[in-house]
Amino acid sequence: MQYNLKDINKIIPKTLEKNEFNICITSKSEKETKELAYIISKYLKSNDIVILNGELGSGKTAFMQGVAKYFDIEEQITSPTFTIVNEYLTKDNLNIYHFDVYRIEDEIEFTEQIGTDYFENGICFIEWGNIIQNILPKTAIHIDIQKDENDYDTRYINIWRKK
Repeated sequence: MQYNLKDINKIIPKTLEKNEFNICITSKSEKETKELAYIISKYLKSNDIVILNGELGSGKTAFMQGVAKYFDIEEQITSPTFTIVNEYLTKDNLNIYHFDVYRIEDEIEFTEQIGTDYFENGICFIEWGNIIQNILPKTAIHIDIQKDENDYDTRYINIWRKK
């Protein structure tokens, strides 16, 4: 089902409690993408994993900037393309881990170089997470961001989980 941003505050809390879900949201601007991330962040807890997929420039980093706003992270949010992971500590001492695994070959390289301990010590946001999906728990929340071919600002954001 397709939703607009104004509907999200009503549906996200109950949706994220379900074992399986699939909702689509149309974002008309970078600002709306950040607002969506802010809303979703309200309902995340330690050990949640959010997989962010989308082509370059689709809005994954903008999404993370909305996450940072919710958690009052004052540092500049950039994609950790070369460092693989950026770590943030919220004012409530919750660890937020922002991964970009674009340069990782596969799950084996991820496990050997980075490890999976992060998954149990905070909230993890993983850009290009489909690369390592075989080591991620089934409870992970998938967020696929797709650009509109005709409107530079519009994004179609699919939020789903399948067990």
